[in-house]
Amino acid sequence: MASFKRLALILMTSCAGAALSACDGANDIASPGTGGNVIINNPAPTPAPSPTPTPTATLVTPATGCPTIADPKGLTDDGTITGPTGTWRVCTLPSIISRSVELPKIAGLLYQMKGRVDVGCDGGFSAPTSGAPRASSTVGCTAANGFSLTGGQLAADTNVTLTIQPGVILFGGTGTSWLAVNRGNKINATGTAAAPIIFTSRDNVIGINNDASFGQWGGVVLMGRAPITDCNTGSTGAGTCERATEGSADPAVFGGADSAYNAGTMKYVQIRFSGYVLGADKELQALTTEGIGSGTTLDYIQSHNSSDDGAEFFGGSVRFKHYIATGADDDSLDIDTGLQGLFQYVLLIQRPGQGDALMEVDSNGAESDTPRQVTKVANFTGIQSQVSSNNESNDLASILLRGNADLTLVNGLIISPNNECLRMNGSGTTPATLTARSVALQCNATKYLGTGTYNATQVATAFGAGSNNNSDSFVNTLANLFVNGTAETALVATDPKTLDSTGFFDTTTWVGAVRNAQDTWYAGWTCNSGYAAFDNATVTGRSCTALPTT
Repeated sequence: MASFKRLALILMTSCAGAALSACDGANDIASPGTGGNVIINNPAPTPAPSPTPTPTATLVTPATGCPTIADPKGLTDDGTITGPTGTWRVCTLPSIISRSVELPKIAGLLYQMKGRVDVGCDGGFSAPTSGAPRASSTVGCTAANGFSLTGGQLAADTNVTLTIQPGVILFGGTGTSWLAVNRGNKINATGTAAAPIIFTSRDNVIGINNDASFGQWGGVVLMGRAPITDCNTGSTGAGTCERATEGSADPAVFGGADSAYNAGTMKYVQIRFSGYVLGADKELQALTTEGIGSGTTLDYIQSHNSSDDGAEFFGGSVRFKHYIATGADDDSLDIDTGLQGLFQYVLLIQRPGQGDALMEVDSNGAESDTPRQVTKVANFTGIQSQVSSNNESNDLASILLRGNADLTLVNGLIISPNNECLRMNGSGTTPATLTARSVALQCNATKYLGTGTYNATQVATAFGAGSNNNSDSFVNTLANLFVNGTAETALVATDPKTLDSTGFFDTTTWVGAVRNAQDTWYAGWTCNSGYAAFDNATVTGRSCTALPTT
């Protein structure tokens, strides 16, 4: 705006100078035949238009107080917190939510998790509604916290549902804050494209984060009763396998025999700056699912700058569409312990020079356990930076496949020009297997790595470049980092439905996560970073380092 004002001043000064000096110009003429000068009265110059004022962002003002919720302990009013977007009222959740509650969207209000927040109590391996009481593995499931007990033990599932309205923002007030949705309980976090639900950190609220920030709180953990492997207690053979949450100091148990278990719904959700270290070599990540079943709805979820994996899936039967991982410090998609997984429309983008594998697929050490991991990923685009990644001392390649796992990839792009694309580690009686259909790789000259009982030639054969519409000599023409261009459009797709007997996959006729410039499923509900921007030119930008003010 300053330059416009200077231009207006120059124009007005020039006009004034011209009048004083009577310099020649288009309006300065003499009438022929008069023998003298003719004075022309020029019209007054049109006033310079006033510059359009720069819009001033309206700062948030704090809500007057915290709403009443159904939980007897209620919300704690912890005063206000101020950041670059304004000042917010802070309403802290109880450590255990003992009744079904709804967190309303209120202007100027944030919900805080101060440490671990449990949704209900652990309902146990099965789902009894009556019969012999049982102990809960959830710490604090006592009468004092509002639970009905018989002989000091739970008499039935607590059946607590945490409902979160669209546009609500929750933050971890401490590094060890995390949300634990226990077995026998649910989450209903259903945002909208225009009003996503945001889980984030205190540092994000006060405005001190940047594109390199991560690991500032725990994350969201969903526990269920679907089958898993790698048991802490029980065994897969007896159908009694249970496991404790990775990184949890107190019991947070999952596993069961219900492959259709419903842990609730998460849709149109951002999870930012998560993944705090809770114990030695134990970290949470943005989203951790543990033994959840096919009844759980996961759709339109972004993990941003998680210090461990973007998301990790421990066993169960996961059905997930529209998953975005930006800036994971370890693996963008980590799947293990007997997962039966179906993923479609997957966009994995690592920070330049950071991150490990785009996908790590295994079943830890239990290579003889059943169920084997069987996971299928359709319509995916995985991007590692044009600069070298840091995984040469870790997973070594963009995809690591090992252990008791069978992986199917269909209609996918791996763009990793400075890294090996695929490593398979053969171990156990029946090593990991790969099925690839319509997958294009852009790798360094090595392309394939084999370890254990696999060598690089066997890995190349497993991928099968030149057959089944697969290519390992692809050169991408992606626009705006991840949108298909001419080379991607020319690839021949495979109908994912032919590889999925459940009917979960959509039929698609393109390779990759984003078909073309008209395909904008990723825009509007996501947040933008310096290395991955999702909004098109007609949408007001939303930065991951700032909070929305509406």
